[in-house]
Amino acid sequence: QVQLVQSGGGLVQAGGSLRLSCVASRSRFSINVMGWYRQAPGNQRELVAEITTGGSTNYAASVKGRFTISRDNAKNTVYLQMNSLRPEDTGVYYCNAQDRFPAPRDYWGQGTQVTVSY
Repeated sequence: QVQLVQSGGGLVQAGGSLRLSCVASRSRFSINVMGWYRQAPGNQRELVAEITTGGSTNYAASVKGRFTISRDNAKNTVYLQMNSLRPEDTGVYYCNAQDRFPAPRDYWGQGTQVTVSY
């Protein structure tokens, strides 16, 4: 079992920046991909960004060039630096870790509210 504990988030004006952090309780060789998802009211949870153990990244088109995901494997931590925030970035952000052994399963953080005001 792996617990993901998030920190960061909050309220910021449009154009501002926030940083999210997510610490995994322990490392597992079978977790390659970690990432961030978000869910706005009335919407489905969507991928924001993900990163592999090797550092390969994937971003949603809406955040590319504004958000940066990074990872410190030694600290079992993944970060999301969010710049040039827009009101449409508002939502609850969830940390995710994809485990693939002995069977595929996803771990989720507790969620963090990010609110971007006009």
